[in-house]
Amino acid sequence: MTKPLDGVKVIDLSNMLMAPYATQILGDMGADIIKVEPPIGDPIRGIGPYRNPGMGAIFMNINRSKRSIVLDLKKPEGHAAILELLKDADILIYNRRPQVMDRLDLSYEKLSKINPRLIYAGLYGYGEDGPYAGKPAFDDLIQGAVAIPALGQMANGLDPVYTPTAIVDRGVALYAVGQINAALYHQLKTGQGQIVDTPMFEMMAGFVLGDHMAGYTFEPPLGPPGYKRMLTPNRKPYPTSDGYVCVLIYTDTHWRHFFRALGREAEFDSDPRYTSMTTRVENIDTIYSDLADLLTSRTTAEWLTFFDETDIPAMPLHTPQSLIDDPHLQATDFFTFSDHPTEGRIREMASPSTWSETQPGSTRPVPLLGEHSAEILREVGYSDEQISDLMESGATAAPAAQ
Repeated sequence: MTKPLDGVKVIDLSNMLMAPYATQILGDMGADIIKVEPPIGDPIRGIGPYRNPGMGAIFMNINRSKRSIVLDLKKPEGHAAILELLKDADILIYNRRPQVMDRLDLSYEKLSKINPRLIYAGLYGYGEDGPYAGKPAFDDLIQGAVAIPALGQMANGLDPVYTPTAIVDRGVALYAVGQINAALYHQLKTGQGQIVDTPMFEMMAGFVLGDHMAGYTFEPPLGPPGYKRMLTPNRKPYPTSDGYVCVLIYTDTHWRHFFRALGREAEFDSDPRYTSMTTRVENIDTIYSDLADLLTSRTTAEWLTFFDETDIPAMPLHTPQSLIDDPHLQATDFFTFSDHPTEGRIREMASPSTWSETQPGSTRPVPLLGEHSAEILREVGYSDEQISDLMESGATAAPAAQ
């Protein structure tokens, strides 16, 4: 089966989590992802658990559908090799600061002269026009900078904490995939490349403030920032008599069905707090507090049945372990097993979209460091003797077993 990005060549000059997640998505769509790694490899290769060094779990989950080449860009031979790779590439994706790309002599100004079609896509911390330009950035730092820990503190009064998943890295990666594909469409129509920058700070500021700009949407402001429903301390998984349940009674219809099923519809009609979305948000603390008290009266299974029968959105509270065992994910074949050439039996997650003709999905196993160095260099015209010289100089490398 063909894939939507078959024939697209991507030079992936990135490491860690954010941009590699984006390039895995593009690879699952069929693009040829050439992952350029330094001789020591992507640092995230070392995060365990792993069966073999350099093939840790997080790395395995964001680097399938790629080929790996080792190039030491600080050596003249390594730098010359990446220029050869870029001559017919469609996209260069990087997550270094732009200043680092300039120091590596890989600026857009230079590369566009050798390949005017090149899409030069940067995923990095902060836009270049502000005072934060050039600052290093990581997921935790951006979470703090866009107020995610502060929002948690506003909601529960506890010390601010980071969300225990890489929401910034993965969120920015998902956004960048859309930007890059749009740039590809423009390239297809015009033959023209361009710079596509996706700064983490600006992207996530919009992500957060889309919910929480609130009164500051208007000038002069009509009130403080913050969406009250999301900031009530009672917006959380609710205790039941034997566990927890996640439920969102949200619309007018939801609330009416809820009270009707409880035999209390007259109470719903007479209580002004429930009149509309506006009045419910204004009284959300007491409404959710009353709901929390009520939900302790039945078991989780009883409430889930109740909510299904009344067409009110509800789900169980999963742990990471129970999520892996979720019956819906099992039924939809979200998890598959494959035999990796060196790492043995592994569990993979499917591409979470369904296409009728060009279904994305894994195109090749996660590569060893430098597994495809010789193969990729041959494709751009290097002879075996030249490749041997590059290996000997340390400008490239291949796995010991290769």
